[in-house]
Amino acid sequence: MLYLVGLGLGDAEDITVKGLEAVRRCRRVYLEAYTSVLTVGKEALEEFYGKELILADREMVEQEADSLLKEADVCDVAFLVVGDPFGATTHSDLVLRAVKLGIPYKVIHNASIMNAVGCCGLQLYNFGETVSIVFWTDTWKPESFFDKIEKNRKNGMHTLCLLDIKVKEQSLENLMKGRKIYEPPRYMSVNQAAEQLLAIIQNRRLQGEKPEITENTICVGLARVGALDEKIASGTLQQMSTVELGAPLHSLIVTGTMHPLELEMLKLFSVDSSSFENNACQRTT
Repeated sequence: MLYLVGLGLGDAEDITVKGLEAVRRCRRVYLEAYTSVLTVGKEALEEFYGKELILADREMVEQEADSLLKEADVCDVAFLVVGDPFGATTHSDLVLRAVKLGIPYKVIHNASIMNAVGCCGLQLYNFGETVSIVFWTDTWKPESFFDKIEKNRKNGMHTLCLLDIKVKEQSLENLMKGRKIYEPPRYMSVNQAAEQLLAIIQNRRLQGEKPEITENTICVGLARVGALDEKIASGTLQQMSTVELGAPLHSLIVTGTMHPLELEMLKLFSVDSSSFENNACQRTT
């Protein structure tokens, strides 16, 4: 059996009882280590689970998936995912490979950022399409995620923005030369995401457009959701470019039309309450 086990969002103790029992039954246990991270390291997980973990990076999962499934037809193998197992499409590919090889699988779900964002008070059924904001480079500055945020906002929907994670990435030079040298891990902050959105707004104005999202659009910054030091801040997009949220992982929400109850909840986390008086009341139902 192949078990895909969600680990939740915080630390080792967030695994479900069902998930922990499955992990302890398995002969081999892999920890997916590139789509997200917990607030504790591999050693803390091994101590709590009572099992040795094998780190599965992007290269292993995407290019050597068959090695993960080796012997899963005759013994139990677990694949651990921070959040919920289906938070990334890569894991669907692993299931399809298992089915093709005749290996049975079982999914053990857990909380993910996709539902935990409700902690800020915005109602989950008022969210539109989730988007990913990627790190810009000097030569690559895509804006497609902005168009999706605008579409959601025009429809009155909130947008959850998942922020880029760079783990075990190679520089262009090392990649071209085939050198297995990796860059230090990087995690996009709410500040960086807000700065990129503000830059796009300026670009659109220079092109004669009137963006649906402006510097005064109410947003929510979230950090380490589910952990003891979880932090939430609400305010304008401009304020999100300077708010202090600390260590990763971060997420950003761009609000749409807000119910008065949602507005009252966001005020609990406001950077400056005057931001809401001046802006948010214009987009409530």
